Amino acid sequence: MIVTFVRIAELKSFSRAARQLGYSQSAVTMQMKQLEEELQVPLFERVGKGIALTQAGKRLLPKALELLASVRALQEAARTPMEVTGKLRVGTAESLLISVLPPVFMEFGRLCPKVEVSTHTGPVQELFRMLRQNEIDVLYFLDQKTNFPYWVKVLEKQEPAFFVASAANELADKKGIGLERLLQEPFVLTERGISYRYAMEQALAEQGVELHPFLETGNTDVITRLLLEDRGVSFLPEFVVREYVKAGRLTVLDVTCPRIRMWSQLVYHRDKYMTPQLERFLELMKSLLGGEEREE
Repeated sequence: MIVTFVRIAELKSFSRAARQLGYSQSAVTMQMKQLEEELQVPLFERVGKGIALTQAGKRLLPKALELLASVRALQEAARTPMEVTGKLRVGTAESLLISVLPPVFMEFGRLCPKVEVSTHTGPVQELFRMLRQNEIDVLYFLDQKTNFPYWVKVLEKQEPAFFVASAANELADKKGIGLERLLQEPFVLTERGISYRYAMEQALAEQGVELHPFLETGNTDVITRLLLEDRGVSFLPEFVVREYVKAGRLTVLDVTCPRIRMWSQLVYHRDKYMTPQLERFLELMKSLLGGEEREE
């Protein structure tokens, strides 16, 4: 019943909790009715078409999470790390999924081979919604530094982002490239709404400049291929093009534009039940990616 109570509190829905737990909705309703009778207090109340915790429910939730954590600790004491099972749902940006996370997933698969990992990409606001609705367990995103009271931030790391082009581009060796000259180049960019593109467009707008790309795509691999063929200029996080810049195939352009600061950030919901697989994943991310660790 405690697991059911926590899942309902996370999802704010009896029906979604029933689907995730594999129960019928009537079974979930009955469990909560029995729990309320045992505790002699109502735990949920109807708010419009949804539900919300009562004051008693809000007081119970942290205690329920502590109880489940204690049960998990007992289970962990009786099993080896290789026996961790279950599912892990990771929300992230496509650029991070392509460029940063593959070695993390490879190592996680070695450490926890019985865990089923799924990834979910999309605009950061949609990923935050999924985190609120417990449709993903953890979110690794790229944006300006962001803090919300409902999220626990485990890790944050500043990520440089800059204008980049082929080393063969005529702007490659120029210093102090003005925005007027830069915008004469064909631009290929990520789709609108992607955090670092939005930050770049805001910086240009402050200079009275508007950018119109010839191509927009959410796939940074496609953008990189076009840059390597000297088919345009782009604005990308350093981790996307790091290896090509080191190899001398791409170059960072020296543009007279205010510095744009972006941060990769790893968060989960403060009321999230900490499963063994989630705990292992968070530890691995901190170990492999470094950055500034946060404890909240």
